[in-house]
Order: sequence, then structure tokens, then C-alpha cells
Amino acid sequence: MAYLQSNIPYFKAWVRREYTCNFEKYHGEFLHCMVIAVTTMPNRSLSFQVIFTGCETDDTDEPNVHGGAMWARMPITALVGDTPVEDWAEEMPPYIAQPWDCMSHDHSVYVLDRATPAPWIAKVDGEFYPAKYYFTVDYTNSEIADDPAQHKQSHVLELMDAGKYTGNIVALPNNRVRVTHPAWFEAGEGPPDFRPSQRIFHSKQETEYVWDTGRVFNNLYAKEKRNGSKKVNRKQSR
Repeated sequence: MAYLQSNIPYFKAWVRREYTCNFEKYHGEFLHCMVIAVTTMPNRSLSFQVIFTGCETDDTDEPNVHGGAMWARMPITALVGDTPVEDWAEEMPPYIAQPWDCMSHDHSVYVLDRATPAPWIAKVDGEFYPAKYYFTVDYTNSEIADDPAQHKQSHVLELMDAGKYTGNIVALPNNRVRVTHPAWFEAGEGPPDFRPSQRIFHSKQETEYVWDTGRVFNNLYAKEKRNGSKKVNRKQSR
């Protein structure tokens, strides 16, 4: 279980350059980077470790001053995927890019292999768009992260064919996405008939079981079975 920061399946992206100068200048300009790690801090959006490549100066007379430089905790709203588009994506407010903030410093990063081949459907600001799935961040060791009614994963995606938001990187929970794969299943339409579970399941929640020590310790070394019959002598039964 990682704390604070984890390596991720890296992806290439562009950083809104104003994020690198305290929003004082360079609005509308972008720096190319590799996104290599993710940071989770409670009540904040996901942020990322990036390595700048300097390739924005290729085929220009400008010097490459950014290649190899790094930046920690770059907010998700600063990132645009490295997919060719006619126009740069419009910046999203944080509540659209990641509707639920990080729930804990403690987290895991993984790729849902069976959910990767085909585009996902992402609900963003009330509209549905196709999206490219990158990886998932999951949280634990906090009151809200471990509450079954409140827990949320953060699925990190790049929006595709999303109008003014095309190319933006977002982090959405299960109730804002739908996986597609026409070879395996038909994607549904309309809202699923789900309600969050209010229960926590564990082996000691039933008193009838806990107070019956014969059931609790009914393992391979038990001398008698639950029904009271004696253990069979394997030598005598041969």
C-alpha cells in the first residue's frame, strides 16, 4: 500500500504553461511532458509528477531549456493528453475534472486489464463522451475511504471527441463511467438500478456463529464434526 505517491503507467501529455509560473504569464502556451507518478492528498485533486521533454521547441529556433526538468504535484487540471487535436482543450474547473477529491494519503494504483481495450463512456458536466482509460487510483485508511456508502475510486481517463474538453485528463468514479467492449457485452443505456451499500461484511458479524465455538474451530484438526459424530479413524476405515 503506497503512501502519498505512486508510480503509474506513464503517459505523454501537455502542461498548461501558466501552471509553471504561478498563473502570472504564459496563458495559452503548453509544455510537453511525460507523466510518471501520481500524488494523493486528502481533500485535494489528484496531482502528478511530470518530466518535461522540451520537444515543444523542435523545429523552432528557441532553445530547449525545459527538457529533463521535473515538477511535483502538478494538478490534474493542468494536463492535456498528447493526442493531436485542432484546438487546445478548454481548461476544466476541478469539480468537473475530478468530482470527488482524494480520500486518503494511502492508496493503490492499478490497471483494470479487462476494462482497457475499448473506449469508456464518461459522464462529464451532464454530457456523455468517449474516453481513453489509463489507470485507477483507490483509497483506504480514512473514515470516508472505508465507508461503503462513500468510497470512490478515481479512474484516470483522457477525454475523446468531447468538444471543447477533448484531450483533458479527468478522474471519475464508477458512477460517472461505463466500460464498453462489443466483443464481450452490450453496453447498457440509462441509469443502472443501483444504490450504495450501507453494510460492512465480515465473518464475526453474526452472534450465532461467534458464540458457537464448535463452528468457529471446525477445522481440519477438530476431533468431532459439528453434528457430534466422532472423527473417523482413517486407519480403521481402510
